[in-house]
Amino acid sequence: MLLVHKIELSPNNAQRTYFTKACGVARFSYNWALSEWKKRYEANEKVNEALLRRKLNEIKTTEFPWMREVTKVAAQQAIKNLGNAFSRFFKQQGKYPQYKKKGLHDSFRADNGPAKVGGNAVKITEKRIQLPRIGWVKMKESLRFEGQIKSVTISRKGLRWYAAITVECDCLPHERKNQGSVGVDLGIKQLATLSSGKVYEGAKAHTTQLNRLRRYSRALSRKTRGSKNYGKSVKKLAILHAKISDIRTDNLHKLTTELVLNHSQIAIEDLNVSGLIKNRKLARHIMDQAFFEFRRQLVYKSQWYGTELIIVNRFYPSSKLCHVCGKKNETLTLAERKWTCPCGATHDRDLNAAINLENAIKINTASSAGIHACGENSADMNAKVLM
Repeated sequence: MLLVHKIELSPNNAQRTYFTKACGVARFSYNWALSEWKKRYEANEKVNEALLRRKLNEIKTTEFPWMREVTKVAAQQAIKNLGNAFSRFFKQQGKYPQYKKKGLHDSFRADNGPAKVGGNAVKITEKRIQLPRIGWVKMKESLRFEGQIKSVTISRKGLRWYAAITVECDCLPHERKNQGSVGVDLGIKQLATLSSGKVYEGAKAHTTQLNRLRRYSRALSRKTRGSKNYGKSVKKLAILHAKISDIRTDNLHKLTTELVLNHSQIAIEDLNVSGLIKNRKLARHIMDQAFFEFRRQLVYKSQWYGTELIIVNRFYPSSKLCHVCGKKNETLTLAERKWTCPCGATHDRDLNAAINLENAIKINTASSAGIHACGENSADMNAKVLM
């Protein structure tokens, strides 16, 4: 099993310069390959990423000698990434590849091939990592996983540098406790309400930092583009955006890990996030809670630990159904947070929805009709979709 641990680095000035150069080489190689791909395609010539990598190796010494200042893997891997992007595009799994811009998603990759003098190209000891051509770089924490290091991706977020270390492991860092099933209802006010009654508040990092974001953005708009003050404002705003992203991601990881480790079955609703954010009054709050990222983490963590994840159809009236008698409240609006059923039961909207989602697991167990099973041995990410 391949696991990735992303660790913040503490590089010195020379190492920061090298990282910036390597990201530039990776970006240039990607854009160069994309241009060549388009030219060859328009000329009805054969084109693939392997052909482009060979051509770059032939011409870079004479035409791009500055590329030799960094590891050759940075350029080669960038072209491989372009090949993967086109593969996804042809399979209708992604959009047509676009040119990369400086300062946006800067990264490069170093594979753990054999080093020139014994050992491997990438080594880790305590809180240090050795990279090709740059040597030892300090890390903020130790690697959590034990196993064979396959590759390292160096990336920049704001003003900070990170190493995403891919490790081939034989075992997972935690063990799942089999504590039954749970339904999870996502919301804006509270991020997640469980059928057990437990409520998780969302980090709402963007909302809490919104005034500061607006102030920094206005200050940036007043600066002259290209000036030193403009550069300072850009860095200040980037740091704040990185902080918001880190707070949100940390909160989601803690929640999804707790859910997967403590339940053998989890039911969530198949929310149409792209449709929900078209409501301009709720869009910012929905994106701040990161519903799609919540589901993405649940999916792959469920696959890791063998938890059964059931995705309930988005048209299932989980909020409107009374979980006591099963009667549907046709007049329930989004503004009503509590409602009373004719049978006498009073419901909290979110808790009732979570209980109904958990009941969907029992329906799934009782009957397999209308269910696309994707279990542990399936290729569909260990999820089941309740139609």
